[in-house]
Amino acid sequence: MRIVDKLIEKNRDWVSKMNESNPNFFDGLKNQQHPEVLWIGCSDSRVSSNVITGMMPGDIFVHRNVANMVVSTDFNLLSVLQYAVDYLQVKCIIVCGHYNCGGVIAAYHSRQLGLIDNWLNPIRDVYFMNKKELSSFEDEGERINRLCELNVKQQVHNVCHTTIVQNAWDRGQELSICGLIYDVANGLLKDLKEVHNSTRNIPSIYVVDSPET
Repeated sequence: MRIVDKLIEKNRDWVSKMNESNPNFFDGLKNQQHPEVLWIGCSDSRVSSNVITGMMPGDIFVHRNVANMVVSTDFNLLSVLQYAVDYLQVKCIIVCGHYNCGGVIAAYHSRQLGLIDNWLNPIRDVYFMNKKELSSFEDEGERINRLCELNVKQQVHNVCHTTIVQNAWDRGQELSICGLIYDVANGLLKDLKEVHNSTRNIPSIYVVDSPET
């Protein structure tokens, strides 16, 4: 059986089960999505936002890339972010990384892999800025996992630095930016206690005045 045939078969099984448990489910989905959450996660196949949170289709708007990065020149991410904030009016943006992340490991070891090396450079910046703390871990695995956490925290900050989010806060929109990390080894999410809902705790150099001010 071809892989695509297997996927279609599993889709048919899923639809059948959904119709059996909730006959009106697809009627509710077809008109409009109303997610309260934008999830910025890693492309890793083991970290599916809806699966690990137990949420249903329509509950989470998702953007994924290698190592859950928020890069100011990534127009794919910025387009998703603007649509989620300005049109879907999500109330929470979650940046979720995971331990033992292949992208973080690749950045840590600085082995040349090709085009992706350029994408991973900001993680090396995170390592450099936190070198003293990271060097205190004798175990390399612990050091890498801490780098995974620090990378999430930095990406949360990067979301806050966008004019998309700052403009939403300026107009009084309810919006919080949070950082989580997922442990593939036990299936649990951990709250990194990195939460922002205004420009109050953002360094002033990153706060850009809105056109109205």
